[in-house]
Amino acid sequence: MVLLLPSPPPSNSLSPRSSPRNLLQNSTKPSPLPIPKGPNEHRRALLLLASSSLLHLALPTIDSLLPSSSIARAQEIYELEEDERRVVRIFQDTSPSVVFIKDLHIKPNTRSASLDFSEDDPIDAKVEGTGSGFIWDKYGHIVTNYHVIAKLATDQAGLHRCKVYLQDSSGSSYPKEGKLIGFDPAFDLAVLKVDVEKNKLRPALIGSSRDLRVGQSCFAIGNPYGYQRTLTTGVVSGLGRQIPSPNGSSIQGAIQTDAAINAGNSGGPLVDSYGHVIGINTATFTRKGTGISSGVNFAIPIDIVVRTIPYLIVYGTSVRNRF
Repeated sequence: MVLLLPSPPPSNSLSPRSSPRNLLQNSTKPSPLPIPKGPNEHRRALLLLASSSLLHLALPTIDSLLPSSSIARAQEIYELEEDERRVVRIFQDTSPSVVFIKDLHIKPNTRSASLDFSEDDPIDAKVEGTGSGFIWDKYGHIVTNYHVIAKLATDQAGLHRCKVYLQDSSGSSYPKEGKLIGFDPAFDLAVLKVDVEKNKLRPALIGSSRDLRVGQSCFAIGNPYGYQRTLTTGVVSGLGRQIPSPNGSSIQGAIQTDAAINAGNSGGPLVDSYGHVIGINTATFTRKGTGISSGVNFAIPIDIVVRTIPYLIVYGTSVRNRF
């Protein structure tokens, strides 16, 4: 009787031990060097081993190809670009909330109903002052400095009007008339209101000035000399300063900054590194006789603003500030 033993599998077939997974695992393991069987093969193996060692030593790493100064420079450039991207993002997120304000004086024989605020510069009106402000809420309230709209607030003849330029979704400016809601000269604050649909308004993000530290970054956005939505950068240079107010008293706790603030910046926001409003740009010391900023600038702390503006919105101007 002849026993028929199973024939061995062909060399190219897969056995359970030579599954694709096992083959992959086995392929990652280095194959052992063949054992030389003669003097020639032994010499050939030594030469192969020596050449592979020399090749490994000759291949440099990427770090070794670059001098240490180049690596440090590349790191500095990356960090600089990251800082620049952060500043750009702050401006892009905050600038739609900033407005440009014009104080217009109309001719005595001009009826207010005939003024077209969609025009850039009406021929029947003269621009007597400019400033900045920012959107407070979705109801169209605009916060600014009192001294920006002081002529409008004290106008007895009804010849002053306020024109507010806002930014639409495409980045273009469009004007609206700003109605005076209330003001407080003691803190140099005022509230205007524009008639704009809620979905077109982007209120500023309100922060806090309580935990500010000298040395932290800050950014001023406004319209200096009529150049709309200008960004200047700096740091918080000092805290708890005292500055004069329009009614002759003093404002306590002002923020000092070296971020440039010039004519037209008044009323605009001073924001932190998160884009939160920490103050309202208000005043700057100028070199005597030159009108040039000395780099010593001040902002009203946002905590004072938060306590004052809701009252002005609800009740208007207090009795003591009515003229």
